Amino acid sequence: ADLRLHKGIPVAGGMAGGSADAAAALVACDAAWRTALPRTELTALAAELGSDVSFGLVGGTAVGSGRGERLTPALARGEYHWVLALAETGLSTPEVYAEFDRLTAGRVGAEPRVSDELMQALRRGDATALGAALSNDLQAAAFSLRPELSDLADVGIEDGALGAVVSGSGPTIAFLVRDHEHGLDLAVALTASGACEVVKRAHGPVHGARVADLSRLG
Repeated sequence: ADLRLHKGIPVAGGMAGGSADAAAALVACDAAWRTALPRTELTALAAELGSDVSFGLVGGTAVGSGRGERLTPALARGEYHWVLALAETGLSTPEVYAEFDRLTAGRVGAEPRVSDELMQALRRGDATALGAALSNDLQAAAFSLRPELSDLADVGIEDGALGAVVSGSGPTIAFLVRDHEHGLDLAVALTASGACEVVKRAHGPVHGARVADLSRLG
């Protein structure tokens, strides 16, 4: 297949941009080649391509287990708005995991689980409670490698974000906000303060990869 890619997510930004691209390529090839693969087969292929590709295919709100490829749908009420603070340079995922191992001295506990507080906030559609429940086990490692990210997270909270969390292995910081207007205000505050030069806004949950225009498939 000859694919032309228009990326909106930076490379090594910790936002699974490459996985989303892979999910889109799967769906596009299935449509272009008229293979009409069952969704279960597409999902199995996605899991082989990468840990996050399955979620890019399915979308919505889900809890991932295993490598992240085993998804369980989660009930989420309402819509959530985010401001994403992008770094000028990416952060190597292997380096972040190595730093995590160093910080935890190689201690490996039970498989992590999503907190009850976070799941309850999603079910209620309570953005304030969700912001307070945000966490990422890799955050300390990302902050250790890039201390300025911790400062950026603090600035966002001081400017009124409901919560701040490192996205994936970083370096992107995701700020949860109340609504569209709150997101605009925070984006302006972050850039005006010089804390971050590039911000993007997003909202979700959203659907997974799909073909938007069949006429553009060869």
